[in-house]
Amino acid sequence: MFSQRLSRAVSHSLVRSSSRINAGSRRHASRHTKFTLNNGASIPALGFGTFQDPDHQEEAVVRALKLGFRHVDTAQIYDTELSTGNAIKKAGIPREELFLSTKLWMTSHHPDDVEPSLDASLEKLQTDYLDILMLHFPCAFARGDNVFPEDENGLMAMGDTHYLDTWLALEKVLKTGKVKAIGLSNFTKEQVQNIIDKGEVVPAIHQIELHPWLQQADFIKWHKEQGIHNTAYSPLGNSNPYYQEQVWSRPEAFSLPPPTEDPVLIEVAKKHNKSPHQVAYAWGINNGRSVLSKSVVDWQIVANLEADFELDAEDMEKIATMDKKARFNDPSPLFRFQFFEGLDGFKPRGDHEFPVSDVFGKIGKV
Repeated sequence: MFSQRLSRAVSHSLVRSSSRINAGSRRHASRHTKFTLNNGASIPALGFGTFQDPDHQEEAVVRALKLGFRHVDTAQIYDTELSTGNAIKKAGIPREELFLSTKLWMTSHHPDDVEPSLDASLEKLQTDYLDILMLHFPCAFARGDNVFPEDENGLMAMGDTHYLDTWLALEKVLKTGKVKAIGLSNFTKEQVQNIIDKGEVVPAIHQIELHPWLQQADFIKWHKEQGIHNTAYSPLGNSNPYYQEQVWSRPEAFSLPPPTEDPVLIEVAKKHNKSPHQVAYAWGINNGRSVLSKSVVDWQIVANLEADFELDAEDMEKIATMDKKARFNDPSPLFRFQFFEGLDGFKPRGDHEFPVSDVFGKIGKV
């Protein structure tokens, strides 16, 4: 299965790159920051991401929960919902103490498919409700069980459902109580505004790529004005070598070293007796957003939990100078849809399109 092969490759890369992270000493006590969403619910600032190998994910989530994580993020395409559900059950953490999110995949964007797809996720996650269900991307693929459907030319088979129709279907499932909030991921300002204007519910969360080299300050400010919380994915930028080999990664961005090797983050880290990775997470939290950490390695999970600490105004000003508008994730050619138009780091990917088979070839090389 594609998602299993994809996840195994990610896990391998995470383990392979683990030696580059120094947890640092523990001079600063960790906080347990939470933010309030526009539906009144609380979301822990530090999230545990599950875009990793399902074979290792279950025990990693168990350890993360027992160590103190209470925000777990997954997605239908990650193929880790069942692993996550098993882990929550094993860890024995009361459901009401957790913030659990997943993301609807593009083959289920048709309004008739939204609730059945949600029900399948709830069954895998072994819960009666989600704290939030998000649209993973604003485009739709052809309906069916094949998560990456191919057309007669071997390219992605696209669907004809507009994201607004999918959003209106999310609003309907919100009323059932099966989800406590609904949100977005990877949308543009224009697309989010369209949903605000034509829908009844303002998205509670917009999950986007955010790190010191892609700060998107104006976009973040606009979200705050709309009452939309941001969650950062890839908060360490391109620190994971896995992404350098994927068709959705921007080649020019990977000509840069990881942000965690930038002298500014290193300087701030030394000041606080932390690692640059911990500073990158803390920078996101101090900016008022939740961040998704990822690891299947015990000591990294502990180190990530210790990344919720205060940065002073001088630290924040220094990190603000790091912004290179370097966007690392962009699957536009593969998904045959132009993402991120009008946002920092946007560059047209051209007219070329990648066959679906190219993705499998890339993953096979990792």
